[in-house]
Amino acid sequence: MAGNSFGRAFRITTAGESHGPANLVIIDGCPPGLELTEEDLYADLARRKPGQSSLVTQRRESDTPEILSGVFQGRTTGTSIAILIRNQDQRSRDYEEIKDRYRPGHADFTYDRKYGSRDFRGGGRASARETVARVAAGAVAKKLMLETFGGQVVGYTKQVGPISAQIDDPSQVTLEQVENLPDGAPNIVRCPDARVVPKMIELIEQARREMDSIGGVAEIVARGVPAGLGEPVFDKLKADLGKALLSLPAVLGFEYGIGFRCATMRGSENNDLFFSNSGPEGIQTHTNRHGGMLGGISSGMPIILRAAVKPTSSLPKPQTTVNSKGESTDIRTLGRHDPCLLPRFIPMAEAMVAIVIIDHWLRWCAQTGKPAMGSH
Repeated sequence: MAGNSFGRAFRITTAGESHGPANLVIIDGCPPGLELTEEDLYADLARRKPGQSSLVTQRRESDTPEILSGVFQGRTTGTSIAILIRNQDQRSRDYEEIKDRYRPGHADFTYDRKYGSRDFRGGGRASARETVARVAAGAVAKKLMLETFGGQVVGYTKQVGPISAQIDDPSQVTLEQVENLPDGAPNIVRCPDARVVPKMIELIEQARREMDSIGGVAEIVARGVPAGLGEPVFDKLKADLGKALLSLPAVLGFEYGIGFRCATMRGSENNDLFFSNSGPEGIQTHTNRHGGMLGGISSGMPIILRAAVKPTSSLPKPQTTVNSKGESTDIRTLGRHDPCLLPRFIPMAEAMVAIVIIDHWLRWCAQTGKPAMGSH
């Protein structure tokens, strides 16, 4: 199957299925000398893993990473890094009765048409389970961003159904606000606007009670990204970020900056005006409607992205469909599924954004002759 690799200078290749023995990522291009242990991967994998709260699937996976290569004496060697995450709680029997039926909203039908067969156990390669490998790679990319140029990526739930968070300045949202409520309790919906969190939780729980699901919007912010990252025309930073987020399961829409609201504006309203406090190195814009990218190249302002995430397609509610012979039938999807994907989607989105940005950083270093490590 083609399409399992992503990136150029920082390139990841993943393998694995939802109900296979493990998922694997190989990272090529990570510079030597980065301090890296399995502990560096735990936090983001824990934020993604199933069973973490009442709002997500209750499949039980420890998601413990094993670094198989590319690290010696606690530092990267510059050779390929292989990270393995084993599957432990597969329940393939839940899918036996629907193995010949096409689940609405899933890739069952399209995989059959493309390959002539499919792994029906939890969706196989099309399952969001494969993103565990991406999150592991993203944790490496995040650490490399922080060590090289001080960059950070923070994502959060912006909207669930019709309930939207009010965020005055996305670039000021902290990981602490995303992960914990003001009283210190876990923020299980990962929305930094504590006022709407109870409403979001109730809506998700209502959808579950009704054997249904609900969609939403994630917002991802990359701050500390230097100006100049991105390539002209086809490899624009915005294009690669769009591909990265749209490659994630369940993403149906992508926008950055002011996004589709620009369609109702005049140029004089949409343009961000430049100013400088300290010469060429201090050039900024008063506003950030351009979302940190101009001409597909980073401007030095925070990069602000949004992804529209559809409702979970797997439902216990009966639906009509057809089987592989084209015969009409009914279907109920058993198994354990998220009634809303947003809480676990956030670390997946952060990972893909970090992978793109560090890839373009390394490409920029190669172009300018700057050292990839030790330049911050």
